[in-house]
Amino acid sequence: MSFFSVLFALLIEQLKPLRRGNMVHEALMGWVRWTGRNFDAGKDVHAWVVWMVTALLPALATWLIFYAIAQFSILLAFVWNVLVLYLTLGFRQFSHYFTDIRDALERGDEVEARRLLAEWRHLDASELPRTELLRHVIEHSLIAAHRHVFGVFFWFVLLSTLGFGPAGAVLYRMAEFSSRYWAYRSRTIGVPTNARLMELAQRLFGWLDHVPARLTACGFAIVGNFEEAVDSWRRYAALWRFSNDGIILSAASGAVGVRLGGSAAPGITPDRTKSFEAGAVSDAGEAEGSTGGMVPELGHLRSIVGLVWRSVVLWMLLLALLSLANLIG
Repeated sequence: MSFFSVLFALLIEQLKPLRRGNMVHEALMGWVRWTGRNFDAGKDVHAWVVWMVTALLPALATWLIFYAIAQFSILLAFVWNVLVLYLTLGFRQFSHYFTDIRDALERGDEVEARRLLAEWRHLDASELPRTELLRHVIEHSLIAAHRHVFGVFFWFVLLSTLGFGPAGAVLYRMAEFSSRYWAYRSRTIGVPTNARLMELAQRLFGWLDHVPARLTACGFAIVGNFEEAVDSWRRYAALWRFSNDGIILSAASGAVGVRLGGSAAPGITPDRTKSFEAGAVSDAGEAEGSTGGMVPELGHLRSIVGLVWRSVVLWMLLLALLSLANLIG
């Protein structure tokens, strides 16, 4: 059931993607705000309560609904799987920004491309040079592809195999969203209601993302330049603030031969007092604080799209083989 659930969800999402500012996203925002407002009183223990209500409770409810439906009809349980995956997994939840930015750059409209990047990632991109603009688009797109597709894929398959239906997909997405929300709120209003809550949400999501991030990096290495991806992973993963992001981006950098990293990693608002250049170039021709590879160019955006889709095909084939082996066995 897992293979066909993912397959149907991806197909439906390509044909009928969720629109920007859809009701599901608004409801999700409202839920996270509500849990923080009603369960956070500023103490350390309240951070755990908020996180469990925010992430664990929806996952538990998703499993209970799946369990109840499965007692009545396996077909309806399959439909429930597809519906939940449609809402939690897919490229089109972020790819419209990627496509619009790429189209703007192809037209030569860098002002519009910077505006779209700023709207997408909530950072000041007004002074980014073209190469840095491309680097940010590549890095944020890779992280978004992992968190919207590969991470959800892993946790759905794992917990579905254990009989929890689509609960894993909900758990991962809620944990990922809450970690971003509290970090964004801290930047917006200065200090979050509970600083412990932001740290806890990021730490717990880091644990949940530990294995998926490494599997995503392995997938990039397999479908890309394997030797360069592994070498880049080994040498440059520590350049990023969050280790899981660093592993994904460094592996992707080597897989397609593009230079990533620099003065502002994904999720960090660039400091406008800096030039946004990756850094001084060493004798080896590499910029300090960056991976090896070519300076980002427009053609690398197509290479990244190809890398991600080949990885999707790889993991879908693997899931299909595992499902077939389970049926035969």
